[in-house]
Amino acid sequence: MLDDFLVRAALAGVGLALATGPLGAFVVWRRMAYFGDATAHAAILGVALALAADLPITLGTLVVALAMALTVAGLAARGWAMDTTLGVLAHSALAFGLVAISFFPAVRNDLSSYLFGDILAVSRSDLGLIWGGAALVLLLIAWRWQALLTATLNEDLAHASGLNPARERLVLVLALALAVAVALKIVGALLIAAMLIIPAAAARGLARSPEAMALGAIGIGAASSLAGLQLSLWQDTPAGPSIIVAAAAFFAASSTLGRLRGAV
Repeated sequence: MLDDFLVRAALAGVGLALATGPLGAFVVWRRMAYFGDATAHAAILGVALALAADLPITLGTLVVALAMALTVAGLAARGWAMDTTLGVLAHSALAFGLVAISFFPAVRNDLSSYLFGDILAVSRSDLGLIWGGAALVLLLIAWRWQALLTATLNEDLAHASGLNPARERLVLVLALALAVAVALKIVGALLIAAMLIIPAAAARGLARSPEAMALGAIGIGAASSLAGLQLSLWQDTPAGPSIIVAAAAFFAASSTLGRLRGAV
């Protein structure tokens, strides 16, 4: 019989995969990996501001992640060189967050849980938050799926179809901020981007349609969470990084399988 905390951890991992799978597909298609990093790193600053204002951690994380995502999207629309800009914003936000948290000794002693996650400490209320956030992300993506796909493929085609690419980018920004707020408790700020990118990249080599890639990313993300938890249980390794190790193994396997299929 599985312990209750392991069941909660497994459910949290599956809930996270539901949010990051389809969203990660768009992150990969749009080459927004660094965008995800900047938003995730800002989450640490959100933790510090929430503590200073005596607000719920998730609310502070969501507000700051959304502010960062909107800032990055606005700069991109103005033609800024995004590689350099994202590098500056991502690392500056993380540094500011770490410095701010240093003023809260109780949190400083438990800083690793915000950086690398603490999925084994997920409570029932956390589960409700995780699955609720995942449901909102899925609803946003499902609602705008075709429009998002068209804007991702070709912005000129989106304009010709009567769509507004800026609006679709805003939908992605909102979904990304939600996913970051949901994922902070599970895999931490430093590993959130990995859960967005690796399962989607692994699914891309096997999928034959955008929908199949999004569903495959959900499946691989969920399997990575369960396999990472099993590895953590067997070898007493950190749960969050173990989940990413499992996802990397799935990516390596899918890449190998994709090459073998291409060679046949």
